Amino acid sequence: MKFDLSRFVLRLALAMTFIFHGSGILFDWFDGPGIYQFSLHMHMPIVIAALVGIAEFTGGLAMLTGFLTRVGAVNIMLVMFGAIMIVHLPHGFDLQKGGMEYALTEFLIALSIFIAGPGSFTIVKIFWKKKLPFILE
Repeated sequence: MKFDLSRFVLRLALAMTFIFHGSGILFDWFDGPGIYQFSLHMHMPIVIAALVGIAEFTGGLAMLTGFLTRVGAVNIMLVMFGAIMIVHLPHGFDLQKGGMEYALTEFLIALSIFIAGPGSFTIVKIFWKKKLPFILE
């Protein structure tokens, strides 16, 4: 039970971060840039910017609800891998110098959720009592 609670806390940390940033990209919420401005800032096609926003937002929702958590974790890992490679790696590790410290931490938290699964504190487990297929956890 204590491990389920710790997984829930990790999922909640990811959910807050990625719902916040994903909704800023997709819907201009929370003073976010929106898809167009994000694509201009990152020098990427608007389609890629939209995919980043979708991956962040849906990954965050998956972490919050515990439904398709492993798919959401993969979304988050892909976005963080891209952020590390494109933005942060040239600046090294130190966050204060623009490095990959935070993005790598988020990547590793998502990886741990992917490996361990969502735990017992999920929306799905409230309505579904049977063992879920791997991909639905």
